[in-house]
Amino acid sequence: MRRTRRLAPLALLTSAVVLLGACAAPTATTEDAGGTATHDEHDHDGEEAAPEDGRPTEEAAGPSPRLAVTYDGGVLIVDALSLDVLADFPAEGFIRLNPAGDDRHLFLTVAEGFQLLDTGAFSQAHGDHSHSYTTDPLLTDVVITADHPGHVVAHAERTVLFADGTGEITVLDPHELAAGAQAPVLATTSTPQAHHGVAVVRADDSLLHTIGDSESRSGVVLLDAEGAEVARAETCPGVHGETVAADEAVVFGCEDGALIVTGSEFSHAAAPDAYGRIGNLAGSDASPVVLGDYKSDPDADLERPTRISLIDTRTAQIRLVDLGVSYSFRSLARGPGGEALVLGTDGALRIIDPEAGTVTAEVPVTGPWAEPEQWQDPRPTLRVEGSFAYVTDPATSTVFVVDLLGAEVIDSAVLPVVPNELSSVAG
Repeated sequence: MRRTRRLAPLALLTSAVVLLGACAAPTATTEDAGGTATHDEHDHDGEEAAPEDGRPTEEAAGPSPRLAVTYDGGVLIVDALSLDVLADFPAEGFIRLNPAGDDRHLFLTVAEGFQLLDTGAFSQAHGDHSHSYTTDPLLTDVVITADHPGHVVAHAERTVLFADGTGEITVLDPHELAAGAQAPVLATTSTPQAHHGVAVVRADDSLLHTIGDSESRSGVVLLDAEGAEVARAETCPGVHGETVAADEAVVFGCEDGALIVTGSEFSHAAAPDAYGRIGNLAGSDASPVVLGDYKSDPDADLERPTRISLIDTRTAQIRLVDLGVSYSFRSLARGPGGEALVLGTDGALRIIDPEAGTVTAEVPVTGPWAEPEQWQDPRPTLRVEGSFAYVTDPATSTVFVVDLLGAEVIDSAVLPVVPNELSSVAG
């Protein structure tokens, strides 16, 4: 595809821990928002925002969002504005990408645990404005060990890592990650039994985590800030997936609908089918309605659903919308205004009004594709950063940029690898 216009830098402004190395915290800059040195006004003492490991750091005109793309053999860091490849790090095995919660770092899920990846773009608040910087990306030696590392959840200025093999839950302050080996672990706890689970810390420091064992999962427990149990609900068979909607409503997927936690109250949003599995969720602070997948065949080895679920956290009601085309678990995202986004196997990105349940726009992006049998295999993947959606197409090794406000593809680039997982940081 012919390259079209590039995005302007301001367009996106809308408990065993082994620390094997470090990526250091930056210090302050000597320039104001307009790029003019103002030492007295800012009191920066001439210091420059540079990592202690010696990587050169430059001040940028604004945030520099970056993409991370895994492939068989490593992970690329891509400039989200120019789509230029900035770094290529080798990595063995099937690796996953997890935003670390500070708009700079990602955690790679590797065999030993969670490995910290510095994308090399970050911003620092300074009074009524921020300063933005770029440096060379770095796959650090910082690894938080975990037996079968699983879900990573960043919410309410906390990042929670879950180890499926032990049930261990590690809570971090994401804004301390730049300190590398010096970054403290805020807390650790464990579920009574190990299972494929997930945990999230809320704004009041309470913690929600799933209940289960190696054979089954049944619900969610709520612990207060001191770790004491407040409430639980074991009415969510096969619990999987978590997201947060407007007003701090936390939603978990079940095999018969969804479990909604508001305050200390649990409510069940019943699926219209006896088996109505929701396992992948996308929430938005701008919407009380959560987007979920929806599967209704308990005997299918690989069900390719055409219906999505819209879960209203205010009423605990589920609306199903039949898109007439299937999608995969990497097809769901939310737009800047809370729009529900679904990438279909016909290659079109659908923009959906979550309140009305209606498709407001369809944007052709890739060619038709089919979900592979193995969930680890590459397939078109959707990721939103600011007002732009990024879509990778492994069939052509292409990354596309969709302007969500204009509902059109505005750019694309061919990558030097076959892309698999996709994530991003705001920089």
